[in-house]
Amino acid sequence: MKAGEKHATVIIPTYNNAGTVGDVVLRSLRHGFPVLVVDDGSTDGTGLVLEKVCQDHPDRVRVITFPENQGKGAALKAAFLSARESGFAFAVTLDADGQHRPEDIPVLMDHADRRTIVIGSRNLTANGMPAGNTFANRFSNFWFTVQTLRSLPDTQTGFRVYSLPDLGGVRMMTKRYEAELLLLVFSAWKGLSLVPVPIDVEYPADRVSHFRPFWDFLRISLLNTCLCVMAVVYGYPRMLFNRLFRRRNG
Repeated sequence: MKAGEKHATVIIPTYNNAGTVGDVVLRSLRHGFPVLVVDDGSTDGTGLVLEKVCQDHPDRVRVITFPENQGKGAALKAAFLSARESGFAFAVTLDADGQHRPEDIPVLMDHADRRTIVIGSRNLTANGMPAGNTFANRFSNFWFTVQTLRSLPDTQTGFRVYSLPDLGGVRMMTKRYEAELLLLVFSAWKGLSLVPVPIDVEYPADRVSHFRPFWDFLRISLLNTCLCVMAVVYGYPRMLFNRLFRRRNG
């Protein structure tokens, strides 16, 4: 199935990205999919940028606006539920800060399928990758392997394609940055395929990052502690059941 034949929407959560979000939305529109933006309580003029984009593309861009900042996890959760209600089969997520290239959307969509999450995997050794992000990602990758018995090169990338009907853990998502890791872990326990696809990233001069090395690392650490306990009592038994069921039926 070709990417253009798949019933998908592009989801872009944003918080204070007035300098980059408009360009990200416009470049995403070139690939034929409607765009859903979640403005997570921006105070820097992001809303005005999105208002102009919606005026220019009223049938192709929709914006959900939070009156106050709630966090990336809350923004994604609202977008996923809205996309499901609208009948979309797939959701492409990418960040509004300009690091992800919307031109790679077709590359990821070529791998989209039922019971699959396509993961745009960054080169963590590339020049320009922030050192704090690299360390946190490697830390997260290690614990993801412990919790799911699977290995992924980039568990914290926000550039992904989700099969919406199969997405596990949406209603249990945390409100903040670590929600994307939680989605991967629950989806792995559920038996979904996790397909990494190499992507390039860019770091524009006006990029605004909301990654907080200390607090986000602490939140990820606490989440990983909880997930390790849950892996023993739920995740490992669920994965074993999935494997035995597939073997019996296949």
